[in-house]
Formats: sequence, structure tokens, C-alpha cells
Amino acid sequence: MKIITAPAYRVIRTVSELEQFVDRMSSEKILAVDLEADSMFHFQEKVCLLQIAGNGENVVIDPLAVSDLSPLAPLFSDKEICKVFHGSDYDVRSLYRDFSIEINNLFDTQLASMYVGERETSLGAMVSKRFGIKLDKRYQKKDWSQRPLPEGMIEYAASDVFHLIPLARQLMEELASKERLEWVREECDYLSTVRPVENGCDPLFLRFRGAGRLPRRNLAVLEGLLQYRRDLAIKKDRPLFKVFSNTALLKIATEMADTPKAMESARCLSAKQIRIYGKPLARVVQRANSLPAKDLPVYPRRRRQSVSPKVPERIKAIKAWRDRLAECLELDPALLFNKTLMTAIAVHKPSDIDGLKQVEGIRRWQVEAFGKDILKALSTQP
Repeated sequence: MKIITAPAYRVIRTVSELEQFVDRMSSEKILAVDLEADSMFHFQEKVCLLQIAGNGENVVIDPLAVSDLSPLAPLFSDKEICKVFHGSDYDVRSLYRDFSIEINNLFDTQLASMYVGERETSLGAMVSKRFGIKLDKRYQKKDWSQRPLPEGMIEYAASDVFHLIPLARQLMEELASKERLEWVREECDYLSTVRPVENGCDPLFLRFRGAGRLPRRNLAVLEGLLQYRRDLAIKKDRPLFKVFSNTALLKIATEMADTPKAMESARCLSAKQIRIYGKPLARVVQRANSLPAKDLPVYPRRRRQSVSPKVPERIKAIKAWRDRLAECLELDPALLFNKTLMTAIAVHKPSDIDGLKQVEGIRRWQVEAFGKDILKALSTQP
């Protein structure tokens, strides 16, 4: 297998170079895009490199050197230029968060590969299978915020966009032949609208898996621990998971470990962590433990919507139809209709196509391709 590590590329470090590049690319029909960020190394993650390829050019833009990336905004918003990403969810959020860049006409090759029936959909797997090329992944988890960047890391970044346009063209042809291209285009349109999650003033435990199962006193402890971890992470400029793991904080909150010795006995933290942070963490637990009952947090519960007892049977009927269809099309069933959408359809119980279009979350392609079949599956239920 051929190993490609260093396609020809050019690094852009000034606004004038960026403006000249954008001017050259403004008449293109398709561009490949990727980025590298530093989420593994800093509290406030940021985009550290932006790679774009098109019309024989392969550039690596350094946002830490280029003072203004706004010249890129028209390129990304242009509906006539297809922007090819692979696994674009994180990239779309990051570009909007750091540069207010919005994307029109996005095409995600990872999503497309799923809809042609590929099982291994990483970029490395796709490039290996389709082009016989092994991508060099040595630098995947390095700190992209370091400067100067080693030449090998820049080469690695440039190689990730090098194959995206030929890969996209292959996938577009295959999707068109299977009459699924519009499915993927619509899904990509939705994907281009994802945005970073803002926590605002909400309790931190709302985004912590397992918090909903804790009693109120333990929940107060967990919130205190999460706030302590966040403040420490900001001070140290480290990602949250590199300060304390979620597992460790949940263990402390569950055990109500209010002394370093209790943390050691419950094996909440390493000996080094207990030696350095045991006392301040214990004080967090003690403060939460002394709160009056009226001040304890309450985990918000969604009141379950009252639904017909026939809904489970409708879901079962839709699922049976969907699974047969997925097997026939050789696709992951969830790509066709996920559990949330099947439940919404069963609850809504549309009697015609217009009613089906009103179901929250349903796509136009799902209605056009399978609307009549869904209604037929529903009609078998009383």
C-alpha cells in the first residue's frame, strides 16, 4: 500500500496572502476543507490550522498568525461552491464559534459513505479502500497550538484534504446511481446549521451524564465539584478531563467523600491527586452537605406526554418495515429512520402525506421516498 504524507502545499500566514487565495478560489465549484484544533490541550479550545484544497492548490492557513479570517466568510457562504468536509459536525461548530463562519453547500464525505453502505467510514479507511493509500496519522493527537509547528505536522494536516475532492466525486456518483444523492444533500444542509452548545447560567450538572440519578444532596455536591473543576481548568488552561475525570467526580459525589481519607478509601482519585487537591475537594463536599434542604438543587424532569397505549404497536410496525427496508438497501437502519423519529410518527399517526410532513424532525427525502410505505405500515394498526 502506498503511503502519502507530504502532498505539495503552501502555508498562509498573512491577511494579504489569504485575500489573494480567496480571490483565486472564488470562481471554483468545489473545495476541500479540514481543520486542526487544540481541544486535547487547553480549556478554551480554538482552531489552530485550517486546510483548504481546490483547483490544484493546497493551502494551510495559520489562524494564530493571520489576524483576520473574515475574507474566508464569503467563500464558505457561497451557495455555488461545494465545501467538502469529512466528519464535519465539529468543524462546522468550530468555524462558527471562532470566526462566525457559516457554511452553505456542504458535502460531508463521511456521511455520504454511510449512505452508500460503507461500514468503515473514517477518512483513513476510505482513502485506503478507494485509492490504495495509507494516510500518516502520527500527529493526530498532538498539540496544534504550539508554534513553531514541526514541518511533519503541517504536512500531516495538508494530507487530510488532498484526497477529499476525488473521494467526494466518487461518492456523489455512487449516491446518484442509487438515487440517494438528494438524501445526503438534505442531511448535509441540516448539518451545516449545527452550532456550539452554550451552557449559559444553567447548572453544570445538566450536561453531566448520570447526574439525573443522584439524590438532591449528592447533586449539590456534584455541582460544587464541577464548578471547582471548571475554575481550576481555567486557571491551569487545561481541558476539563485532564483536571479530574467525570468518573472521579461522580464517585466523590455518590460516596459523599468529605475527607481526603474517605476519597482514598473509596478510590475516587489517585494518591497524587488526593495529596494535592484532597482538602479543597473535601471542603466542596462539606459545604454542599451543610446546605439547608430548601436550597438543594432539583434535577429538572420532563413530564412524559400522555400517549395512546397503541403507540408502542405503531412503533413496532414502523420498525419492522424500516428494518426490512434497511436490509434490502444494505444500510444502517438508523440512517433511514431513527428511534426518535419513529416515535414521533407513531404518536402523530398521520393519515396522509400532508400530515406526515408535519411530523417534527422528518426530512423531505424521507417523505418523498418512503411516505406512502410509512402510511401503509401505520394503516395495519388499529
